[in-house]
Amino acid sequence: MHDKTNIKEITMFEYAITRKPSKSMIDGISEAALGLPDYENALRQHADYIAALKECGLEVTELEAVEEFPDSCFVEDVALMTPKCAILTNPGAESRRGEVAHIEDAVRSHYGVVEQIVSPGYVEAGDIMMVGDHYYIGLSERTNHDGADQMIAILEKHGMTGSVVEMSEMLHLKTGLGYLEDNNLVACGEFLSKPEFQKYNLIEIDQADSYSANSVWINGTVLVPKGFDSTTSAIEKLGYNVREVDVSEYQKLDGGLSCLSLRF
Repeated sequence: MHDKTNIKEITMFEYAITRKPSKSMIDGISEAALGLPDYENALRQHADYIAALKECGLEVTELEAVEEFPDSCFVEDVALMTPKCAILTNPGAESRRGEVAHIEDAVRSHYGVVEQIVSPGYVEAGDIMMVGDHYYIGLSERTNHDGADQMIAILEKHGMTGSVVEMSEMLHLKTGLGYLEDNNLVACGEFLSKPEFQKYNLIEIDQADSYSANSVWINGTVLVPKGFDSTTSAIEKLGYNVREVDVSEYQKLDGGLSCLSLRF
């Protein structure tokens, strides 16, 4: 079972859970206006994403597609995996709430302690960013105050902390933020001026490249969406190894690199 009693400043990851995209993904929620995803290309990109996770040293569980839920490949939103417990969420998008039941068995196979957010609280874990043993929780159209309060209470119960971040521009908190450990925070848009993030070394991402703010640190390597050279360069200058991953088909569904896996 995954139960690390000592939370270190930098949390190394051992496992990832992913889900194969469904053919129904063309019906997924999207405001991107980038056209419909190409399923065959999405499969190729997903395979490369899994390869990248394995290159970072993760043991990857690959779950089968669930055609009933077009957005179900974005597994990050339906559970928060912490070093002390797992927390099943309650997505703010009504069409995604049934996804939680489909991830539960995989989560319980790794965790002895599993908590859950319940209505009227709503949380999607794309709104949650971990920094050490503290969790920033964005208040968005998908995560409400009740859900954030429940999440913070659970975190505190297990010796961790949480705080809310007011937001108005982004779909999810991690749409515009990526914590790279070592006090480095990739950020764009509204998050650049947030008081709670001024203590970090902010790596500003131009608004035109905002999609690449959702870059993911895994065991010393940073996964960056392919095609954003300025972001890749800025992260490499900090001394990180960078692995580019093409996720253009998922961008069409408002999904990013972090959305496609649970890492713990």
